Amino acid sequence: MELFKTITPEEVQKQLEEGKTLNLIDVREDDEVAEGMIPTAVHIKMGDIPDNLEKLDPNKEYIFICRSSGRSGRVCEYLINQGYNVCNMVGGMLKWEGPLEQK
Repeated sequence: MELFKTITPEEVQKQLEEGKTLNLIDVREDDEVAEGMIPTAVHIKMGDIPDNLEKLDPNKEYIFICRSSGRSGRVCEYLINQGYNVCNMVGGMLKWEGPLEQK
């Protein structure tokens, strides 16, 4: 059983289209992000998460994104042990069909 919540790319896209504010964090590498990110997502590489905990509010829910949801799942496991409210976007960017933004 997963320790954290998951959300599908379709659900993320639907909520964004409805105007919901989501705290999206893309943990992919720079070259992957250069191919495009979900609009409103913030880029913090997986390896940089431990050094950026002060940027995360334990009272907010964060949705983590990577290419296929493996790395974002590991980030979720790490952060849930630090007391954060996290959710993993299953399927990652491989399953994302919504708009992309160049950062």
